[in-house]
Amino acid sequence: MKKSLMSAVALAAMVAFSGSAWADILIGVGGPLTGPNAAFGAQLQKGAEQAAADINAAGGINGEQVKIVLGDDVSDPKQGVSVANKFVADGVKFVVGHFNSGVSIPASEIYAENGVLQVSPASTNPTYTERGLWNTFRVCGRDDQQGAVAGAFIAANFKDAKVAVLHDKTPYGQGLADETKKATNEAGITEAIYEGVNVGDKDFSALIAKMKEAGVTVVYWGGLHTEFGLIERQAADQGLKAQFISGDGIVSNELASIAGDAVDGTLMTFAPDPRKNPAAKDLVEKFRAAGFEPEAYTLYAYAAVQVIAEGAKAAGGVDPQAIAEAIKSKGPFQTAIGELGFDEKGDITRPDYVLYTWKKGEDGKYTYVQNE
Repeated sequence: MKKSLMSAVALAAMVAFSGSAWADILIGVGGPLTGPNAAFGAQLQKGAEQAAADINAAGGINGEQVKIVLGDDVSDPKQGVSVANKFVADGVKFVVGHFNSGVSIPASEIYAENGVLQVSPASTNPTYTERGLWNTFRVCGRDDQQGAVAGAFIAANFKDAKVAVLHDKTPYGQGLADETKKATNEAGITEAIYEGVNVGDKDFSALIAKMKEAGVTVVYWGGLHTEFGLIERQAADQGLKAQFISGDGIVSNELASIAGDAVDGTLMTFAPDPRKNPAAKDLVEKFRAAGFEPEAYTLYAYAAVQVIAEGAKAAGGVDPQAIAEAIKSKGPFQTAIGELGFDEKGDITRPDYVLYTWKKGEDGKYTYVQNE
């Protein structure tokens, strides 16, 4: 009896120790889960949750299970700071997010001070990784790279056009517009109009009238699909015939529902569509079987979780700073969006942007198609 009792006590102690030693690894997902950019927030959430489920099914990260904790920043910097502080209070040590550069930049400082590793699927403003912080990574490219591609395209194909460069005054939107403007200026093209609008604006009739008066034939937009779709629709209604070009902030099929037929022929820069990667075929089908189309940043969020997991494996533990060093020195890593290596700043070493055109598909719906 005494021996059995001792064994039971020892077993209970072992179970208790095991429970405390193998707690869940908390990964926060910060993004606009509600509000006008909720489509992007859903992409981050779905991608990260599926990655966590697949990693857990395969045994977890170094034997520990992953738990996703959600934080809704509504694309607002102040709310993003609140989300960051809550993540820290909840014991989150890894963050997949945020979506907007204007949110990622202030949030990253809180994470850096509190030992939290951040991997953004979508924040492209160069400042995010240019401040010498130990904890900032992204699995997407940068605005200076994307702007160079857009600017070179405009210079090569619309040399004699009257160009309007518009932006939404955010770090992402204005940053991308400025990088594109810089590239076109260096190629000898001076824009006819350079103007910012406010996020949430609905009426762009005065701006469109100004572009018509200036004879604008090419419109470059730095910002998200919400305002851009309205500008395109209202421009068509007012008879402005121009080629519209934008970047990765409009990579959502919601653009077509806002712009209507005016979206037809819109040009856009984005990385090669990861859904076309043969290695991601089964994963894409898994999302579609669950009723979710993994467009835009869905697979980027999935990849962000993979990078954290692979970094932990390379580091042999779950200390965020050790993992940060491993991500920079032990890559490249295989992910849902291809092989990713990282430089000392936390940027990927294979930046790539290509052109897309918005077209009507066989189903009668508009979507973006990668140019050949």
